[in-house]
Amino acid sequence: MGSGSRRRPVPKLLAKKLRRIRAELGVGQAEMARLLATQQSAPDGAMVSRFERGEREPNLFVIVAYARVAKVSTDVLIDDKLKLK
Repeated sequence: MGSGSRRRPVPKLLAKKLRRIRAELGVGQAEMARLLATQQSAPDGAMVSRFERGEREPNLFVIVAYARVAKVSTDVLIDDKLKLK
């Protein structure tokens, strides 16, 4: 493998989907952080904001927590071809 600066693909619609999940739940960013606190490295409200603005990408455990809260498959969050219903 080369040592180039090739980056892995990043879902372009993830931030938008995370914002929509929170909006549909009718909660603020701090409350969303509390809902995601099912795992050890739970984000705080500021981190939820960064996820929603696309400034940071949530780790896999946070994506799983979002999927569970929204009652959707992680595929729906990660795959830009799939839409939230």
